[in-house]
Amino acid sequence: MRRHCRLWWPKQLLTDQELPSPCRVLLGWFVTCSPLTFDIVVAFTCSEVLLSSSNPSLEDIIHDTHGNMPTMLEDKSVFSVLGLCIVDPTSNGLIAEAEYDKRKLSDSGNNLAEGCTSLYKKKNECRSCSSLQHESLRKSSQSFFGKSNWVLLMFDSTEQNDARSRGVPRLHHIHWNGVTMSDYDVHVIVYETPSYGDHHFSLGNLGSNEEAKPSIKNPKWVDELHKKKQFVELDTVIMAINCATSAKRIFETLAVPRRSLRQLSIFSMFLIIIGHLFSKFIASFSTVVYIALQFCQAHVKYKSESWMHMTLANIFRTAWINIQIKCCQILYWPIFLQDKDLRSRSCVEYAEKAAMHRHSMWSTLFVDILLGNLVGWPLLHNSESICLSIVNFTHGFSTFLRSGCVWLMGDPAGFKLNAELANVLGIFSLNAIQIWSTLWIFVGFITNYIIQGLAILGIICGFTAFAAMIIDMIVLATLHVSILHRLISLVYSSQIQALAALWRLFSGRKWNPLRQRLDSFDYTVKQHIVGSLLFTPLILLLPTTSVFYIFFSITETTINLICVLIEVIISVIHATPYVKILLWLVRPQRFPSGIWFEICGSRSNVSPEDGVTDEMNSSKESVHLKDFNRKKSSILVSFLHSNYLSIGKVSLPHYRSVLLGVSGSSIYKVAYGIVIGKRMQSLRGTLLPSPMPWMSLPYKEYWCLCHDSLIACFR
Repeated sequence: MRRHCRLWWPKQLLTDQELPSPCRVLLGWFVTCSPLTFDIVVAFTCSEVLLSSSNPSLEDIIHDTHGNMPTMLEDKSVFSVLGLCIVDPTSNGLIAEAEYDKRKLSDSGNNLAEGCTSLYKKKNECRSCSSLQHESLRKSSQSFFGKSNWVLLMFDSTEQNDARSRGVPRLHHIHWNGVTMSDYDVHVIVYETPSYGDHHFSLGNLGSNEEAKPSIKNPKWVDELHKKKQFVELDTVIMAINCATSAKRIFETLAVPRRSLRQLSIFSMFLIIIGHLFSKFIASFSTVVYIALQFCQAHVKYKSESWMHMTLANIFRTAWINIQIKCCQILYWPIFLQDKDLRSRSCVEYAEKAAMHRHSMWSTLFVDILLGNLVGWPLLHNSESICLSIVNFTHGFSTFLRSGCVWLMGDPAGFKLNAELANVLGIFSLNAIQIWSTLWIFVGFITNYIIQGLAILGIICGFTAFAAMIIDMIVLATLHVSILHRLISLVYSSQIQALAALWRLFSGRKWNPLRQRLDSFDYTVKQHIVGSLLFTPLILLLPTTSVFYIFFSITETTINLICVLIEVIISVIHATPYVKILLWLVRPQRFPSGIWFEICGSRSNVSPEDGVTDEMNSSKESVHLKDFNRKKSSILVSFLHSNYLSIGKVSLPHYRSVLLGVSGSSIYKVAYGIVIGKRMQSLRGTLLPSPMPWMSLPYKEYWCLCHDSLIACFR
């Protein structure tokens, strides 16, 4: 049975001409998912001269590089030496380059010839591959990966007619578990190496953990299909591709000795000193703010059991929740800034997500302060005119309430109401409105100062604190409407409950509170007579109570909707991913969602049979591979591309938590509660994000935390 091999080849190796020498070492990952299918992910190539000049051994370098990879990739595959990529000297277009490489190898030494192993004598072992491999490479690959897995690629551009696929190597043969494989199909996939800040690959959406669960249950056969083992380990392959740049950087850092402090330039040393001084200054300033916030928190906690504190906390509940959120954002910035998992930085995808998460708090805070200044400064400069407008609006609102009550005391819309009950409810409402209007005359003298205080609050604390205080001020200014609505709703709901109970009496039913159901019950004649005497006046007085209840319910619901709308705006400001939106506008490639392959062409390859005879002329420090009988195997060349998320798919998942509690059932409950006169639960503060737990650390430890987080950013 034919085997299938997918060779993932970096695109820059096609254009950068990284094969100036006749032999390059391939480093990357072997990914196996079935006995007949395997993937070879080439991360980068390295010259043998660099490996021979490195101080640590190759096995130590590979082990350290593998140890810096993400844990998920480390569990599924191993970073190792994949094999060799050589220039085919039989190619007509590369003969001159091969002659140049012979002279270059002769001048640089006999590293390749001296390090070659002896020819294998067994039939299943390829003598050309064993003679080409450096002894240290062979040993490190076998000892690190566990078995003899080796590939030999040949760089021959004369066979490739497509300009885009020119430079794709030809797979000469494969050693898999010590056996030379000759019967296989090759799929060469050219990918552009991911880099941080540029692009990366991903099989799914960026915020897969934020996706909503499907409302429709999948069929049984779909669940069974997902349980089957996949024959393509694309998750591991894509993760390995995303780690290719980091693996190359770590490998070169370990192979090439670091520069000492004396070799650093003056400009680099100056930047290091400036970074340390800046870190100390910001850490000290943050510690001062931390001490001030801790002092305020201790004072509030000490006064939390007093009656005045509880009353103020209930009145200004929305502002208090928003201030807690703002304080936690200020306190937790070193926690968000530091890297919790250093190994995850090796994967570009994980590094991108971690960076967006770290900078989300800063972007939200910056936009909040910016919007607060855009609203606060005009409000501060036009406070007098705005104060006059507010006074006129409150006067007009009081006039609207008075005229509405007077209208209800007459014959509203032609309905004949009970005059006595309408006069009682109307006079009571008018007196409450008049008392509240008289109190607001004194508030009008300090309205200008209140507006200036709100403007300063928006400039310093941001737009969300300003909007939260506006909500609390609206609730405080319409407190008389809320009180009247609750009192009238109490009368209305009592009438509705009494009428419902009397109706059950007439129908011969009784409510069973233990079983929560209606049971049949035989009432006496006296009970029916008393019920009739009570039912008649209640049903006749219900229209009068209903019109007052409807009037104040509409007014109270309108006020609540305005407060909920402002609260939704606050939640949207907190939930908007400003960093993601800005990065999407600048570079959409940083938000991949799925991959696709562009087929460039296919061609036939030849692979060695078992009875291969190759020769190596070590006296001339060059390698000659003779032509021999080969089997044809198909080669497919394609380019790897990514699909990208739209701006809606990037931002919409973050807004699901804003209206998480709003559903059809909740709207039905609210509407049903309004109809039966049930007291509506206040939604004030429920749509805001929950504040994080209060941080309580020693001052010195907090300073060290801030300092270390900033120092890590300059590394």
